[in-house]
This record gives sequence, C-alpha cells and structure tokens, in this order.
Amino acid sequence: MKLIKTVDAVGHMICHDMTQIIVGVTKDARFRKGHIVQEEDIPILLSMGKEHLYVWEMQEGMLHEDEGAVILCQACENEHMEHGDIKEGKIELRATTDGILEIDTERLKKINSLGEVMIATIANHSVVHAGDTIAGMRVIPLSIAAEHMDEVASIASSLHPILTIKPFVITDCTILVTGSEVKKGLISDTFSPVVERKLKEYGIAVTNIVQTGDDQAFITESIKDAVASGASMVICTGGMSVDPDDRTPGAIKATGARIVSYGAPVLPGAMFLVSYLGDVPVLGLPGCVMYSARTAFDLFLPRIIAHIPLTAHDIAGVGEGGLCMKCSPCHFPNCSFGKGGH
Repeated sequence: MKLIKTVDAVGHMICHDMTQIIVGVTKDARFRKGHIVQEEDIPILLSMGKEHLYVWEMQEGMLHEDEGAVILCQACENEHMEHGDIKEGKIELRATTDGILEIDTERLKKINSLGEVMIATIANHSVVHAGDTIAGMRVIPLSIAAEHMDEVASIASSLHPILTIKPFVITDCTILVTGSEVKKGLISDTFSPVVERKLKEYGIAVTNIVQTGDDQAFITESIKDAVASGASMVICTGGMSVDPDDRTPGAIKATGARIVSYGAPVLPGAMFLVSYLGDVPVLGLPGCVMYSARTAFDLFLPRIIAHIPLTAHDIAGVGEGGLCMKCSPCHFPNCSFGKGGH
C-alpha cells in the first residue's frame, strides 16, 4: 500500500472498504475494496473526510487484509457452519444447525495473542440456532506479513478447527416423578410440567411419565425399564436432598449407573445429579427446578442432549458464574449465569 492525496487518486485501486456514515440514513461501505477511483468519486471521498487514501501497491511477502481474514476463517470454520462475504476486511461465521458451540479456548487465545489479528466468538458452550452469528474475525492492519499468517495456520493445523458445533441429538425423555405424596394423590404433580416445558425448548418429547413414589427399589427398576425400553434420557424429579425420605440418589446409584457428580457449584441447583447408565443420561433434579426460573439443569441440559460427555471437572468449572442473580425480568442465556471459567 501507499498513501496518496485523494485529489491525486484517480485511476488507483482502493485497498479497503471506505465506510460512509450519514446519521439516521446509512452506515455502510460507500466504496468497496478493489474500486478504481474515478474523477466523480473525489468530491464524495472528500465529503467523507478522506483527505488521503491508501491505495494498493503489491509488496512481496505481504497479504491484503482480505487474504488474511480468509486464513483466520479457515482456522475456525467447521461442519455445521457457513461464512458470509468479506465486508470491510471482516468475515463472520454462522451456525447452520441447532446445537452447542465448543471452542478450543487455548488455541483461540494463542491466535489472539499474536497481535495484528483477531477472532471474536460468543461464549464457549453457548446454545446456537441455525442462522446465529457465532464468530467474527479480521486482520487489524490493511496488510499483513505472510509469515505472520503462517503462524495462525500453524496454530490451527491440528486435527480439528478451533470452533465446533455439536448438534442436539436427544429427542425423547422419560420422567420419573418421585414422592409418595404425589403417587397417593395428596398433591398434584407440578414438577413434571415444568420439566416438559424446559425440554420442549429443545424439541424433546416426553414419551413416558411414571409416578414412582419413594420406594427406592421401584425407582431403580423404573430407571432400568426406561433405558431397556429405548429411552434416550431419564430424568428423576425431586427426592435429591439429605432428608431420609429422599431416595433418588441411592436409587440411581443402585442401577449401576456411573455417577459423574452428585452436587454442582451452582445456585440454584446445588443438589443436581448427573449420571450415565451405559450412554443414556440419567439426571436427578432438585426441587428448585420446579420454582426457580433457571438452575443447574438449564446450564447442563444443552450439553447433555448434544451428547457432549460431562465430567466432574466440567461441573466444577461452573462455580465461576454459577450464581444466578435472579434478575427480573430474566435475561438467561444472555447473562453471566454459567459463563465462567469452564
């Protein structure tokens, strides 16, 4: 690139988009990169405050900002994504399916630490829907050394790109309603309707609801029967506290399920239980799910239904950001709840 006076720019190629801002009317590129300046363009450019212009002058070993943006995009783009057009040196990535965005945060940080390049994403483990913008990237200067972009490519050259979208795969669920008071008809079941509503947000159908009471052996057998019948997920409502009549954790353990965690550093939802019987998630929901707008269940459900295996380390990591502020109105998921260091 070289810098010249705008009045001398006729016949030269503009090497980056030139944005025109007219308050209340437009904020868009008036002249696109690659445009050859014409005589009639000069008054417009001057009215935009452009006394000087950078025009393209090819130099060996240097890349145009657009070429650099493409390399950044290639470092991130993966299955279930599509990129838009380059605009003002920037490319954005969009999701093409519903699912969970997973980010290799260490490699993302390495690229953003190189200087002169940037990749901005939404938060790791965010729920995304088809059409959502998930990332934007660009080179900061108007041109950049090719060897600098080689460093980007080197960081990205592992078995998978920096961004991955895991589609939702679980589509059905069995709910086991614990509590002898419900089974005996002393009170109405107000828990399973709440769970059904939350599952419906992700297109999950509740195919069976079983009122188990507090008989631990019956809860255990009901879980096994549900899995044997092909349920993709089993959710047990209630019975999760240390009260002696609360039998759900023991019943889940007695199935032989692998307990990932009984307890989570999340409020509300500290007594949340995650386990797997084979590869079928079996969850124990504390009573707060019934009356709190958002809980640990809301934080972990999307990853579970995308078949992203949860570990105790994953759950421990949600402590940072695990305190719901109970805002009114609730802004979840566009808030800090669950957006911690995990």
